[in-house]
Amino acid sequence: MSGASRPLLPLLAALGLGLAACTPMPDAQRLQDGLDPISPMAVFDPGRPNPMPPTRPNADMVHDLLKLGFVMESGRPIPQFSRFEGPVRIITRGTMTPTAERDLDRLLARLRAEARIDVTRAPDNRVAEGENRIVVEFVPQRQLRAVVPTAACFVVPNVDSWEDFLANRRNPAIDWTRVAQRRRVGVFVPADTTPQEARDCLHEEIAQGLGPLNDLFRLSDSVFNDDNFQTILTGFDMLMLRAWYAPELQVGMTRAQVAARLPAILNRLNPAGRRSPGPAPGPTPREWVTAIENALGVGSNMAQRRAAANNALRIARSQGWTGPRLALSLLVNARIAAPGEGEAALAALLLAGEIYRNRPGGEVHAAHVDMQLAVQALAGGQYDMVLDLTDRARPMAERTENAALLSSLGFMRAEALAQLGRQDEADRLRLDSMAAARYGFGSEAAARSRQAEIARIAGAGQRLAQR
Repeated sequence: MSGASRPLLPLLAALGLGLAACTPMPDAQRLQDGLDPISPMAVFDPGRPNPMPPTRPNADMVHDLLKLGFVMESGRPIPQFSRFEGPVRIITRGTMTPTAERDLDRLLARLRAEARIDVTRAPDNRVAEGENRIVVEFVPQRQLRAVVPTAACFVVPNVDSWEDFLANRRNPAIDWTRVAQRRRVGVFVPADTTPQEARDCLHEEIAQGLGPLNDLFRLSDSVFNDDNFQTILTGFDMLMLRAWYAPELQVGMTRAQVAARLPAILNRLNPAGRRSPGPAPGPTPREWVTAIENALGVGSNMAQRRAAANNALRIARSQGWTGPRLALSLLVNARIAAPGEGEAALAALLLAGEIYRNRPGGEVHAAHVDMQLAVQALAGGQYDMVLDLTDRARPMAERTENAALLSSLGFMRAEALAQLGRQDEADRLRLDSMAAARYGFGSEAAARSRQAEIARIAGAGQRLAQR
């Protein structure tokens, strides 16, 4: 398959709570029947998205955009600049919940307002012959995974439907490296996943269908990053898309031609970024990427995953990294540390949090670290610390519209309040957190299961505190 893809494991599940393995899958039949588990409008303000703005120097972002736009995730070079020319129409197919409908409309409104791209839904899903189009098709997960086992969703050029993609899987026409002017793009999203995962797929895959195709682990402020901490398009992402559609660029340009024009484009679009570049990040060895993927993998046993995590950390330190790639290596090691390595895991977690808090875009990563620390504090009966950590993490969960993270923090905070004798506050917070939990985890049953699992952790902490 030649399309870019969103990896199967979202990092909240892979790194989040220490109880993700017990989290049930969403109620697939409920979602397939088109019932609406929760409106995103009940969780996040529909009219006021508040993404983190781009904060790095433009000169650094020039390098980022060239790497994102002229290299595939596999490492294959893309020889020419590629985009749509003219308005783009969105067609939807398959079973689409009302929640996904609203999320798609909200995404397209952001793309028009922030990236200044002329992209709209096609009335009655009809477009004229030759009109630019992105077809978003909702396909059962089992069918997606049968074809692309490692991807939750993906994007492919020059196809109009799932059947079209299956019939052309070995056709050079769907090779992104051969595409210059985009006219037809297929985005394939699971029809029976959680509302949040469907939304995240819409954000990343439509963005890649419109613009750059690569993912870079070192970009902590972007959804174009396989660590999946950023769940919706960020200010950096919107700036990259706006630059991608700048009139100074033309379909078919070489990398060198685009590189020559990008500095002026970004200085025009982002005057605040006109300053000296930071140190060059250096390449990411494929060996490290493979180690991280294996450490997060479902198919390996725990001993293999721990060996891979240790190897990733070894590579990160040998490379002299001090930024997001080192922090991710530390975080993965802490998450899957062996019993008896609690002190080393805690030290790795604290160092990862410190790194993220001092990097542009790392705020949401730091919130995930705080969630991990809050789990440990809850299990240890340190309830005031739980309140401090969740209080620090919640604003970023809200700003990045991560309902799974937000509700998990709310449930942990409620358990801590209950243990401190503040039962009325705890009850209100549990109730208030359920809307985000249904959106993040997919159903009432899944939301209550997450709540119950956190309550069990709190119970263990209470017994420990009473000893």
